[in-house]
Amino acid sequence: KIENQTNRQVTYSKRRNGLFKKANELTVLCDAKVSIVMVSSTGKLHEFISPSITTKQLFDLYQKTVGVDLWNSHYEKMQEQLRKLMDVNRNLRREIRQRMGESLNDLNYEQLEELMENVDNSLKLIRERKYKSIGNQIETYKKKVRNVEEIHRNLLLEFDARQEDPYGGLVEQEGDYNSVLGFPNGGAGILALRLQPNNHHHHHHLHSGGGS
Repeated sequence: KIENQTNRQVTYSKRRNGLFKKANELTVLCDAKVSIVMVSSTGKLHEFISPSITTKQLFDLYQKTVGVDLWNSHYEKMQEQLRKLMDVNRNLRREIRQRMGESLNDLNYEQLEELMENVDNSLKLIRERKYKSIGNQIETYKKKVRNVEEIHRNLLLEFDARQEDPYGGLVEQEGDYNSVLGFPNGGAGILALRLQPNNHHHHHHLHSGGGS
């Protein structure tokens, strides 16, 4: 064995290619059917098969020629596995039917009791899940209602503000307030109006404002 791992890999690769080349020559020159299956020390599979045949066909040919059965034990294991799965499937189907209230004649009193208990427990779990789902929906709708109420409140406030102060919009706009409102000294009076809702103060500020 070549101790150095790198050297070993390089040698393996070169000799494998050499071997596959010889196998190809045998196939072409001698019309032979050749199959090579090899696994490297790192677990990689490499395979050569003559183009005129498949690996499966070659194995079948091998079995026929040598008189052995490579697949029989494997086939039997698969059959056994299939039987087990079919049993499990049959039992599950019967259990489902019984939970639906069918095929109950096969059950004795104790089994019926157990089935009732199982169904009751299932029902409890389903009911809990249902109530949780309803609870979540109610919370969502409550949030939506709160949202709409908030929007409604804001609209009412805005509406009231406009009713009380029809010029409010003008003060918020950019532009020349003096020309719009007709106040020669910067519109001190109208600003005072907005700040002081009390009528008494209105008159006071209107008189003190230069524009009045």
